[in-house]
Amino acid sequence: MSSSLSLYLIIALAPLVGAILAGLFGTGFLGRQVSRRGAHLLTIALVAVSAVGSVIVFKDVLNGHTFDGTVYTWSIIGQTKLEIGFLIDPLSALMMIVVTSVSLMVHIYTIGYMSEDPGYQRFFAYISLFTFSMLMLVMSNNMVQLFFGWEAVGLVSYLLIGFWYTKPTAIFANMKAFLVNRVGDFGFVLGIGLLFAYAGTMHYAEVFKQADKLAALTLPGSNWMLVTVACICLFIGAMGKSAQVPLHAWLPDSMEGPTPISALIHAATMVTAGIFMVARFSPLFELSNTALSFIIIIGAIGALFLGILGIIQTDIKRVVAYSTLSQLGYMTVALGASAYSVAIFHLMTNAFFKALLFLGAGSVIIGMHHDQDIRNMGGLRKYMPITWITFLIGTLALVGTPFFSGFYSKEHIIEAAGAANVWGASFAYYSTLIGVFVTSLYSFRVYFLVFHGKERFAVDADHGHAAAHAHDDHGHHGGTPHESPWVVTLPLVLLAIPSVIIGAIAADPLLFGGYFKSTIVILTQHPAMAALAEEWHHVHGWVGYALHAFTSVAFWLVVAGAVVAWYCYLINPKVPAAIKSKLSGLNYVLENKYFFDWFYEQVLARGTRCLGKGLWQQGDRGLIDGVLVNGSAKLVGAIAAITRKLQTGYIYHYAFAMIIGLMAAITYIIFGSK
Repeated sequence: MSSSLSLYLIIALAPLVGAILAGLFGTGFLGRQVSRRGAHLLTIALVAVSAVGSVIVFKDVLNGHTFDGTVYTWSIIGQTKLEIGFLIDPLSALMMIVVTSVSLMVHIYTIGYMSEDPGYQRFFAYISLFTFSMLMLVMSNNMVQLFFGWEAVGLVSYLLIGFWYTKPTAIFANMKAFLVNRVGDFGFVLGIGLLFAYAGTMHYAEVFKQADKLAALTLPGSNWMLVTVACICLFIGAMGKSAQVPLHAWLPDSMEGPTPISALIHAATMVTAGIFMVARFSPLFELSNTALSFIIIIGAIGALFLGILGIIQTDIKRVVAYSTLSQLGYMTVALGASAYSVAIFHLMTNAFFKALLFLGAGSVIIGMHHDQDIRNMGGLRKYMPITWITFLIGTLALVGTPFFSGFYSKEHIIEAAGAANVWGASFAYYSTLIGVFVTSLYSFRVYFLVFHGKERFAVDADHGHAAAHAHDDHGHHGGTPHESPWVVTLPLVLLAIPSVIIGAIAADPLLFGGYFKSTIVILTQHPAMAALAEEWHHVHGWVGYALHAFTSVAFWLVVAGAVVAWYCYLINPKVPAAIKSKLSGLNYVLENKYFFDWFYEQVLARGTRCLGKGLWQQGDRGLIDGVLVNGSAKLVGAIAAITRKLQTGYIYHYAFAMIIGLMAAITYIIFGSK
């Protein structure tokens, strides 16, 4: 075993070891040898090992050292091998850095946020197990291991969202997330199955070598391109995992879990798994314009319309959740435009500033004694200075302010949509452009309502008390807001740094420096990246590009959104109420989240229950039990009753029956032969 392979195993397995030790020996399952302090020290140390190892691997990849090999052969079926293996290339190395670094910050943050929770050791076990699952997903070199990691993050997210399992809302949310993801995973399995059936292998490299052969095939019984069907099926899996319309409804409800989960699962890792998967399968997606068109349209709908829902939210975590939905839409638009590297770039920048915003929201919740309603806040800047400045940095990065990290990735997504030549690209361009204004509006709305203006927490304490119990398991203790402990603010500061600088540092090498040239395939008929490169070099790198942005439409839309939020929520707070009353119909639609939840619960779920009840009563009880089982028993009983009457015990009855039978046989022989 090479030293590199040993390092890869350490990176992947270290969080698993921490999860096993904290979970089995810290929760009472096999004893309580691991204390609360021991649980967080152990898991943080092992995740830190993975993070340091990921940095080492990243440097090796920059020096040209990649790896694609088998670690363990799980099963051999005929000529097919099902293996556990690692693919370490520029894409997986970057994802390893993102996953482990954000996970490390979340682990540290959890010490302060969950300090009073009785499930402390269990929580650390879960988040370490989640980190292991995500690493197995991004490091895999075959579709079997990809599916294992895919399902493992879904399972652990179920445990994390429902961590407070005594809350009915948390149980509903984790079941909803689990079921919605199963819908997407059904498509994912079909996509994997199609590729395996026609390529004969699960290994990425071997499948991609047969891309041209797969492109020439059609689905039996139709004229559909096989690669188109397979790619759309794979993307349906991504729609569930990465919360794309219409499989997005689980993500806002998942805010019922503790705040560190929101940062870990819904900012940096689980929801980006679908984005990573499509980028990994770029050699196949490039062969189908139909699949790319489908992707870019779905992404555009999410980027604009799901972002609009963030404008009316009053729970601070749900605003950030709808922001996540919108940003995932932006990433998906980039994928549909064949700008895969831009999608991964935005995934990386979004991971840092979105984790910062989620953890910042959690810090506000701690400071507000676990009240999450932004209507009960205001003026927190002077009470929580560190949280204020870091939250502001995250907000500026999210809206795409020049020189902040989100600007470089978001601006390139908009331009990629404008340069794409697939059907639906124009719709995606205008949706992402309008989405800039929407993002700025809801982001600065939260910022102004929470950190500026009148202090409302004393006036509306009773309302806040009710809101707190409706959303958070910690309870509401009342009192003056306060800054969070250092274990909460330190991760905020550390995440704020890349939220400012990572975009400027990484834009040129990741997008135009050939970093992904050996990993991502882009065909010449998809010109978006070529157009972006020409524009980038035209304005002389990241400084010139950022300065050039001050004259762009997107920048002025950011300014417009901030000004509207400032006027409506600080200068003249009566305006939002007036708009709400004038547009009550639209507000009703938005409050009901475009009726997706209503459709799922009242039509699909209720229809399924009615169908199940009908099948149970008519099919199971009526047909199977009533006719087949009980009916056959009654028939046998009736035949037995008739037969029993013929068994009299008298010899002359039997002799008479024999004579009648013999006469019937002779008659048949004589007349039947004629």
